[in-house]
Amino acid sequence: MTAPDYASLIDAPTRAFIRRTESFYPPETASFPVEEQRRIYGRMCAAFAQPRPPGLHVRDEAVGGVSCRIFAGAGPRVVYCHGGGFVVGGLDSHDDICAGICDRTGLEVVAVDYRLAPEHPHPAALEDVLAVIGALPGRLVLAGDSAGGCLAAAACHVLRDPRILGQVLIYPLLGGDTGRGSYVTHADAPMLTRADVAYYAGIRGAAKGDPTALPLDDGDFTGLPMTLAVAAECDPLADDATDYAARIRAAGGRARAVTDAGLVHGWLRARHSAPRAAQSFQRITDTIAAFARSEWPYTEVNP
Repeated sequence: MTAPDYASLIDAPTRAFIRRTESFYPPETASFPVEEQRRIYGRMCAAFAQPRPPGLHVRDEAVGGVSCRIFAGAGPRVVYCHGGGFVVGGLDSHDDICAGICDRTGLEVVAVDYRLAPEHPHPAALEDVLAVIGALPGRLVLAGDSAGGCLAAAACHVLRDPRILGQVLIYPLLGGDTGRGSYVTHADAPMLTRADVAYYAGIRGAAKGDPTALPLDDGDFTGLPMTLAVAAECDPLADDATDYAARIRAAGGRARAVTDAGLVHGWLRARHSAPRAAQSFQRITDTIAAFARSEWPYTEVNP
C-alpha cells in the first residue's frame, strides 16, 4: 500500500497548526505517564485557547452530581463531551470551543467534566454523561469530539430518548475495524496514529464488543436522533463517521457523514487559523442550531 502524500493532502495553514501543536504536544506523548500526558495536554490547550466572546455568562456547577461548566443561552441545551482519549482533558481544555458553540448558536452549552481513565475505567465516563442528561430538563442536542463523540453517541444508544433532538460527532471514535480502511491507510497520520488509538482503547478498560463503549458494536441503530458525523480525512478514525452514519440510515434514521478534505484529528483548535477548519466548524454550529429547531438542515436525506 502506498502511504498517503500528506504534503499534498494537507494545506499550509493546517501544516502550520500541526507543527505548532507538536511543539507543545510531541507525537510520542501517548507513551508518557498519564500525569505527564495531562500536564502536556493542558499546556497545549492553554496555548491555543481563544478569549471568550464578550457578553457570555459562564458558571461552574454540579449537574446530576457531575461537575459541569454552563455557558448560558437559550434552549434546547447542548450537552458537550470533550475529547482526550478518555484520559486527558476537562472543562478548561475545551472552554473556548464550548464558548464558540454558545456564541454562534445562542444555545446554552453544558460541558461535562466526566471522570477519566485509568483511575475511572469504563463505564464511569458514560455514567457521568448519562447523569447530566438525566438531570437536565427539556430537549437537548448532544455533541462531542473524539472520545467525547463516542460518549455522546453511546448515550444516544443507551437512552433512545426523544428529548435528544440530534447529535453532532466531531472526528469521533466509534469502534470501527482497525484492520481495514482508514485505520490502515492513515495508520501513521499526523496528530493521531492507529497505535495511539490502541493505547487509549486499552487504558479505558472496556470489554471487547461492549456497545456502551463503542457504538459501532451495537446491533440496533433504530430510534437514534438526527446525526451529523464529521470526519477528518487524514485520521485513522475517518471511516468510523462514515460507517456510523450509514448504519443509522440503513435503520431508517437521518444521518449525514462529512469527511473534511485535508484535515487532521484535533483540528478544532485550528478553527481560527486554518480556513478548512473554520468552514467545518461553521457547518457544525449551523447543524447544532438546526437540530435544536428540530430541523434536518440538508437537502439530501441519505447523502
